[in-house]
Amino acid sequence: MRKVLPFLFVFVSVTSVAQKNDESKIQQLLSVQTEAWNRGDVEGFMQTYWKNDSLMFIGKSGVTRGWQQTLENYKKSYPDTAAMGKLAFGIIGVKQLSPVYFFVVGKWMLKRTKGDLSGHFTLLLQKMAGQWVIVADHSS
Repeated sequence: MRKVLPFLFVFVSVTSVAQKNDESKIQQLLSVQTEAWNRGDVEGFMQTYWKNDSLMFIGKSGVTRGWQQTLENYKKSYPDTAAMGKLAFGIIGVKQLSPVYFFVVGKWMLKRTKGDLSGHFTLLLQKMAGQWVIVADHSS
């Protein structure tokens, strides 16, 4: 019995370290989004999303499918830096669903001269080719 416990401890420790590393990468992804948005770079902001027709974005207007359509919707809704304002995220929770999926819940806030906006979001992230990308975003 004693031989199994050290092995189990090592396995749990390695798994925990890997999860913390992935959580750190996801935090970096959200920082990349924030930085791109705050410099008025919508296309840079979108680089964290899965560049695929199966990307799903759910917002107040319903479901949008596809990276290009999501980009176009962002550009239409936020045509200039004044409309974009300054973005900040507050993370409520990060949960690993499997070795290749994470679920993130948070709050988004836009500080703007023409009035602040805020809401909540849920993200489903998938690890593809060693990189985390957003495959589904529900923001309201």
